[in-house]
Amino acid sequence: MAHKILIVDDEPNIVISLEFLMKKEGFEVAVAGDGEDALAKVAAFAPDLVLLDVMMPKKSGFEVCEALRADPARAGLRIVMLTAKGRDTEVAKGLALGANAYVTKPFSTKELVAKVKELLAA
Repeated sequence: MAHKILIVDDEPNIVISLEFLMKKEGFEVAVAGDGEDALAKVAAFAPDLVLLDVMMPKKSGFEVCEALRADPARAGLRIVMLTAKGRDTEVAKGLALGANAYVTKPFSTKELVAKVKELLAA
């Protein structure tokens, strides 16, 4: 059975490329355009992994990550934060809130796919 990935980003170009990339790798994909939509999609789609942008409308990626980690039913969910904010403090905050990985934009698609596969295999 294919792993399910939820892509959460408010930037259409990034969503399109990530969706294409993940589907090409054989993953089942759903998309959310903001933080509130992300939480609703996690409940409905039950992804194995979330690719989560940090700067978004309604709820930030940090808030979404915190909400997901506060839910015991989502304990096994892998979260990869994707963001242009690459300062050490932001990386530390994302990891402290429970993200499994933190990838800064622009990112290598090959490295991202490798990271996703590594987290799903764990």
